[in-house]
Amino acid sequence: MLTKEIKLEYKVYQGFEEFQDIERALLLAAREATHLSHAPYSEFYVGAAVLLDGETILKGANQENASYPLCNCAEQVSLNHAMMAYPGSTVHAMAVAVNTDKDGFDLPVSPCGACRQIILEQEHRQSSDMKIYLVSKTDVVYVFDSIKSLIPLYFQFK
Repeated sequence: MLTKEIKLEYKVYQGFEEFQDIERALLLAAREATHLSHAPYSEFYVGAAVLLDGETILKGANQENASYPLCNCAEQVSLNHAMMAYPGSTVHAMAVAVNTDKDGFDLPVSPCGACRQIILEQEHRQSSDMKIYLVSKTDVVYVFDSIKSLIPLYFQFK
């Protein structure tokens, strides 16, 4: 038998002060996008923002449906927005923010498994990693160099 270990490395920030202007703009755009969320069932408002070439920032927000499988996550909405509005662009970074009054969500929340796979596919499509910023309602930010950190045994055809 062989035992292997997977280690997860990421940066933790206690506020936005240490970020460059464009990063701060991305984090704030994700937070603003939470107000565009349609979440009448879960009351879990998620916003995402992506940074494209030329410092273009596009937003997305979760859109719930009474039939939960028909919901769209904020990460999916923002990536779809980017690929439709700017085909062939490279997504350099994504920020995901959560806004909810529910208890226990003072730290950042990571993308669901489906979104992790979708973000991974985007990295594969563009042949480059994207930084992932997870933003809490208390301004704690986790930063990952790639979604691969959050889905280490990922599925990939090629």
